[in-house]
Amino acid sequence: MTIATATPTLAERIIVENTIPAKYFSHAKPIIVLMGVCGCGKTTVAEHLVDHYGLKYAEADDFHPQANIDKMAAGHPLTDEDRWPWLDTLAAWIDERIAVGEPAVVTCSALKRAYRDRLRRKGVVFVYMKGTFDEVMERLSTRENHFMKPEMLQSQFDILEEPGDDEVHVAAHIGLGTPEQEAAAVAGALHL
Repeated sequence: MTIATATPTLAERIIVENTIPAKYFSHAKPIIVLMGVCGCGKTTVAEHLVDHYGLKYAEADDFHPQANIDKMAAGHPLTDEDRWPWLDTLAAWIDERIAVGEPAVVTCSALKRAYRDRLRRKGVVFVYMKGTFDEVMERLSTRENHFMKPEMLQSQFDILEEPGDDEVHVAAHIGLGTPEQEAAAVAGALHL
């Protein structure tokens, strides 16, 4: 006897991990931190979430102090010491959203657990836009006015610490659908 199994929906195939505890958002509005390497689709998915669900939006790069901007413009990578004040400013923005009970989405690579620890609060959920090097590189190759050399992308994968089971997160596998379908899958996982 063969038991028929339901074919997973596209959303079920996109969302490959979900560690959000039951009733996690019962006393807090969701603050979504879209994370992952450059080119994984953070900004595009964030724009769909903002357009369809009216969330407040911030791009973490806009929070860098001028010294960080100057350093990066000169071709020097940021150190963790450079990043802590930037992450603290971003955390303050998240705290403001929490204080007024406003759901929000922010794009931030948050590649290391220590960076996520700086942003972790009640109601914050990390949405990890998960993909292989080749999947991300393919996305980057289709972007206009953007070029990331493979070695630069590889350096991001080298430092990436994927969210652990003890971190409140959802992992969305890229490349299985359009960014709009990825955003819809994320929204469904978060019950927006």
